Amino acid sequence: MDERIFVKENVRRLLIKEYLMEEARVAGFGGLEIQRTPLGTRIVLEVERPGLIIGRKGAKIREITEKLQNNFGVENPTIEVKESPNPYLNAQIMAEKLASALERGWHFRRAGHSTLRRIIEAGAKGAQIIIAGKLTGDRARTEKFMSGTIKYNGKPAELVDIGYATAKTKPGIIGVTVKIMPPDVKLPDEINILPPPPEEEGEESKEKESEVKKEEVNENAQGAESQGNKTDE
Repeated sequence: MDERIFVKENVRRLLIKEYLMEEARVAGFGGLEIQRTPLGTRIVLEVERPGLIIGRKGAKIREITEKLQNNFGVENPTIEVKESPNPYLNAQIMAEKLASALERGWHFRRAGHSTLRRIIEAGAKGAQIIIAGKLTGDRARTEKFMSGTIKYNGKPAELVDIGYATAKTKPGIIGVTVKIMPPDVKLPDEINILPPPPEEEGEESKEKESEVKKEEVNENAQGAESQGNKTDE
């Protein structure tokens, strides 16, 4: 029984995500987070243009809240809309943009290279774009565009942001996958050499000053001895 409840809950979450993705497509869907709280269900929706999903005087967001409560059985839903800090570093937003460009008739190579360039210019450490489907003929194939560093396995692979979208074209459905390595990620193979702390630098300068003073004292002593020898003569 517990397994059935678990599967049912995951299916409902997937349906909610698909519905919110469709509603927020115009605003630039960038991610979704669902949290269960004692007061109800908190949904955090990340978009590129929050004004389009909120609507005039909050009419659009109230409509979405009512549909979530009535159609999907979400208890006391609270939707929080936040703006994506940098859309070009959000894999889901860039995947949606690329799929939209393919639907408008862009050549897949032009669209792939343009999207990749924008991601790298935004400061990403690496990016990979995979376009699969009927690109030029009746036979489906896969094209990849890559720049920088991308991790595929191990712990660093969890740091890669992944987005997926589909483009509906005349030959058929084209799948678009975008992977982005964020600029602020610390990878295990990166080594930074730190400068010596200020205390050590101060000790070295003191040692140098003491050596200089000793040399001055020795020179003065030698000068005094030479003058004493001249007076004796």
